[in-house]
Amino acid sequence: MVGEWPTRSIDELKAQSRAAIAIGPFGSRMKSECYVPSGVPVIRGTNISDTRELIGEMVCITPEKAEEVQSSIIFADDLFFPHRGSIGLVGIVPQNGTARYVQSSSMMKLTCDRSQVEPLYLFYFFRSAQGRQELLKNASTVGTPGIGQPLSSLKAIRVPLPPLPEQKAIAHILGTLDDKIELNRRMNVTLEAMARALFQSWFVDFDPVRAKLDGRQPAGLDAATAALFPAHFQESTLGELPQGWRIGTLGELVELRTDRVDPTPSKDDKRYVALEDMPSKSIDLSNHQLGSAVNSSITAFRKDDVLFGSMRPYFHKVGLAFFDGITRTTTFVLRPRKDYFRHFALMHFFSDDVVAHATIASVGTTIPYVKWDSLENYKIPIPPDTLLDAFEKAVSPFIQRIAAQGEESHTLATLRDALLPKLLSGELQVQNNLSDSHQLRH
Repeated sequence: MVGEWPTRSIDELKAQSRAAIAIGPFGSRMKSECYVPSGVPVIRGTNISDTRELIGEMVCITPEKAEEVQSSIIFADDLFFPHRGSIGLVGIVPQNGTARYVQSSSMMKLTCDRSQVEPLYLFYFFRSAQGRQELLKNASTVGTPGIGQPLSSLKAIRVPLPPLPEQKAIAHILGTLDDKIELNRRMNVTLEAMARALFQSWFVDFDPVRAKLDGRQPAGLDAATAALFPAHFQESTLGELPQGWRIGTLGELVELRTDRVDPTPSKDDKRYVALEDMPSKSIDLSNHQLGSAVNSSITAFRKDDVLFGSMRPYFHKVGLAFFDGITRTTTFVLRPRKDYFRHFALMHFFSDDVVAHATIASVGTTIPYVKWDSLENYKIPIPPDTLLDAFEKAVSPFIQRIAAQGEESHTLATLRDALLPKLLSGELQVQNNLSDSHQLRH
């Protein structure tokens, strides 16, 4: 049990190398002008995910610049923590990534003494409520959150330390769950790309129409689907459109729902999707927190509604609900007016063009947000209903698979987060069997 496990400070658990614990370079040493298209990747707070994987766009600096900030270079299995901004988060450098990274100026790193501590065990300790609290206890919330003496605070944190084999077993159990979550995420990225590519081909590039105009059979389409596309174009105020198509608006596809709910009775039985928890450039909204965090300005949504982040729309937070739930009023709840509008509408709202339009049309200087009428009246080409129905049927298998894998990942994350404190406290212990697999026992 945890009471029987000794504790060690991070200062005792760090490696013996000179820069085993180090803060990121001063901002003046690595300004945004230093970023280049390729080189040594820079890890920032926005790259920390819900698993061990790095996410989001990564910037780079030249190898020469990396040598100038050598103490900030981080390697596989190093841990990194924001000391400014997103305090309380932790990441670990992947073993399958590039040879080296550089931490940004808002980060601090830790290289572990592996004779004492398994880095992945320590990563999961800091992912626990206890570890997160240790990272947050010396943080100031005045202005931008920050830690006044970040390295001293990190060094002083004490960690319960079971025997090294137990540490590795705990890391293996939790890491296996994270691996499956990450595999699902990558598969969903591929499925989303396939759905968007079909939308682009049919409704933006008009590939089937161009093929028929050239006397060719549209690629990848059966005869019945190909027959739904015309063989000629017509002029319009939006440019060249397929013959028989019309110009409409996004508001014709969906209605804005503002069904307010009282968060108090809803918090125990509603799944809550917060704007800050919605992924950027991903339609899968399975990553969310429980309704217990909700206290005001709540809107209900239903399965198959489209959610569009109206505050700071340039973050590109647009997705399809795979379950009934609640969200804040900073997210538009958009209900398709017809079933076969669902994925056609989703792909339009998710498109770079619509997100860019929402960004340009935003009002407010401190916190920009877009008003619904700016999106409602956005003009788009609309094909006949028969073609929309064909698109719905073609894309539905992709979306259903995304939904299933997203829900599986949500279940696995819930299991992981439930196991985490029990494993770290010793309430559940891991024993090895003869096949070297791991079993849990009370």
